[in-house]
Amino acid sequence: MSKYNNLDVEVKDEIVIVKISRERALNALNKETIQELQKFFSFYWSDEKIKCIVVTGAGEKAFVAGADITELADLDVRTGNEAMALGQYLMKTIQNFPKPVIAAVNGFALGGGCELAMACDIRLSSDKAKYGQPEVNLGIIPGYGGTQRLPRLVGRGKAMQLIFTGDIIDAAEAHRIGLVDEVYPHDELMDNVMKMAQKICSKAPIAVALCKESINRGLDGTLTAGCDLEKANFAQCCGTGDKNEGMEAFLEKRPAKFTGH
Repeated sequence: MSKYNNLDVEVKDEIVIVKISRERALNALNKETIQELQKFFSFYWSDEKIKCIVVTGAGEKAFVAGADITELADLDVRTGNEAMALGQYLMKTIQNFPKPVIAAVNGFALGGGCELAMACDIRLSSDKAKYGQPEVNLGIIPGYGGTQRLPRLVGRGKAMQLIFTGDIIDAAEAHRIGLVDEVYPHDELMDNVMKMAQKICSKAPIAVALCKESINRGLDGTLTAGCDLEKANFAQCCGTGDKNEGMEAFLEKRPAKFTGH
């Protein structure tokens, strides 16, 4: 396994927990951290033993409090484009990662931190977490996909309100508008995250991966194109041993033992 300066990685059976660990900077995403996250996801891309990734932040205050302002302050037009390309590439990697990725949002998820959470498949939140895209307060706009993913999650009007005002909202409001999927008492967050991750790991890995692909690619196209993709992916599942095992287990009234083949 690779070693990182800004990430702590823990493997628990079929689940990998990656913790952004820059606690003094409230886990802000500097260039090195983005590059390390890219390296992390590349490392586990084809690892068949791993079935789920959990992303969280170190300490009690922050998931990721944003991008690193000390780096953003020095950007010009050219370097600004390069920096956002790096961040967007990471978010696209997470979105297209062939296994489910759960954001365990344990504190501030602002700016790039909110964008990181939105790139994950499922967002589970501490009741102490805060969310927002406050970039307009700095004279910039979200650059890691926030203007695109936020409307897809909460709707056009609410996304514009949050981005135009730079307002920060609490976990309850984030849940109400659909930005996060579940909210738990802070001390119970990771237990509930692991329960969900373990439940996902018990399902057929190929089917889960193809569900993710069907949803993500389908949302980027027309309904007709999405249904065609779903049909093709359903057919692909029918050629797997996991499909045979799942059907047999159901008929025999026993738990299925999926192998990912």
